[in-house]
Amino acid sequence: MPHSDLQVGVGGKNSPTPTVGRRRRNRVLLLTDSAMIGPALVLVALFVVIPIGIAAYLSFTDWDGFTIPPSWVGARNYERLFQDPEAFRAAAYTAVIAVVGTVVCNALGLGIALLLNRNTRVNTVMRVLVFSPYVIGPIILGFLWASILGTNGAVNSLLSSLGIERVPFLADPTWAMITTVLVIIWASFGLNVILYLAGLQTLDSALLEAARIDGAGPWTTFWRVTLPMLAPTVTLNIVLAAIGLLRVYEIVLALTAGGPAGTTQTVVFNILTTSFSRSQLGYGAAQSVVLMIVIIAVTVALTQIRRRSEEAVSA
Repeated sequence: MPHSDLQVGVGGKNSPTPTVGRRRRNRVLLLTDSAMIGPALVLVALFVVIPIGIAAYLSFTDWDGFTIPPSWVGARNYERLFQDPEAFRAAAYTAVIAVVGTVVCNALGLGIALLLNRNTRVNTVMRVLVFSPYVIGPIILGFLWASILGTNGAVNSLLSSLGIERVPFLADPTWAMITTVLVIIWASFGLNVILYLAGLQTLDSALLEAARIDGAGPWTTFWRVTLPMLAPTVTLNIVLAAIGLLRVYEIVLALTAGGPAGTTQTVVFNILTTSFSRSQLGYGAAQSVVLMIVIIAVTVALTQIRRRSEEAVSA
């Protein structure tokens, strides 16, 4: 008699075997999961995957934003990019911002988070004040600091009234580079403080108390207990800070507009200037693709480094 997935049930009716029932449940679960994640996948495709594909295509063209279809030039844009001194200068300055900013934002963020960890009214107010620069738009912050540190800004007006020589915070190339980095750090580290505070609030107080009972001082407790337990938060903060600083643009636009003499141009600033001010969208797309690859590489590298250090600590 041939094999059948159906069995004769009570009353002579055919009833599904357990195998058929499992298949039906799996189909229902698959349809349910697809219905739940489908809209998210569509949005990711529309706003992430497709734009990346278009940028990758345009990077091999000499498109001015108007001519259709774009003129195919192959890898010429990438060859030009690796020979462009302006692009190299922007990349070097962006690297300085990313490295210095990531280190300072995390060190400052963790230090302030430790100071504000206790739940008091003063600390609550201080948390709001520390985080407020991150909430305010970067364009507003840039114009605010330009009005404070500009040649005729508040600080130089005060110095002039006191008979002190004006400081070229934004007019001298060296001063402008330092000032821009400091303003970017000030505008960014608030997020690090909040994330570190969230991590500190989740620490096991029993372990901290046990370390104190064993005679460990504050410094030893921090290095041996607190910091290892904060490892996931440290990883998140480092990655977010590095990505954000590699993409910095608005503060530079409002504060210095890339000057003086292009010394404070970042990679994103250079991309947008090339693409829209000079109508070289193909070359700008090539720079965007390289920046995306660098961001992905930095993210993976930082994550792997932190993961290995966490494994070493746990071992």
